[in-house]
Amino acid sequence: MLECYTTVKKQGKNEINIQKSRFIGYVKRCETEEEAQEFIQSIKKKHHDAAHNCSAYMIGEHDLIQKANDDGEPSGTAGVPMLEVLKKMKIKDTAVVVTRYFGGIKLGGGGLIRAYSSATSEAIRATGVVKRELMQEVIVHVEYTLLGKLENELRNSKYHIKKVHYLENVEIEVYVKNNEVEEFEGWITNLTSGQATIKHGSQEYMESQIEI
Repeated sequence: MLECYTTVKKQGKNEINIQKSRFIGYVKRCETEEEAQEFIQSIKKKHHDAAHNCSAYMIGEHDLIQKANDDGEPSGTAGVPMLEVLKKMKIKDTAVVVTRYFGGIKLGGGGLIRAYSSATSEAIRATGVVKRELMQEVIVHVEYTLLGKLENELRNSKYHIKKVHYLENVEIEVYVKNNEVEEFEGWITNLTSGQATIKHGSQEYMESQIEI
């Protein structure tokens, strides 16, 4: 599993108009090629009356699955430029479909490349981009008398509270970077004078939105 990578939020769309043609960009996070193909087919079905439904996707830890489809536009003017946007933005596990409703004015090869590139990048920005960091979930059990101090210190630290469970004692789930777990445990032990019980949960990705 990658320690850190960039991808899109779950799903989104955006529309731009160029020379009277409508370009509707759809974006979805897809972790398998099958999921990407299903997404593409769903957009084609939704816009079966459109002139073109061009697509591109890039999937896998090392971007090994890459596909581009011009869907009737001149070769290399739609799908490949869309894929190049994904590569340039370094966005993984992402599928994009750009639906075009022709407005009667031909754009030419260069115009089409710019249009599909713009539709893709604008749709990605509208959807939102996130950084996913692989974290160790560390579960801290303390008595309620320590909750205020501990929660305040955590919120002002480099660590990230995932969730707080108010049970017989308080259970705080915290995201900690893999290489900082030992440091975190020592910090908690000192902070609570050894009164905390610390357990490890699962490893999972924490998402934070980034600007592109």
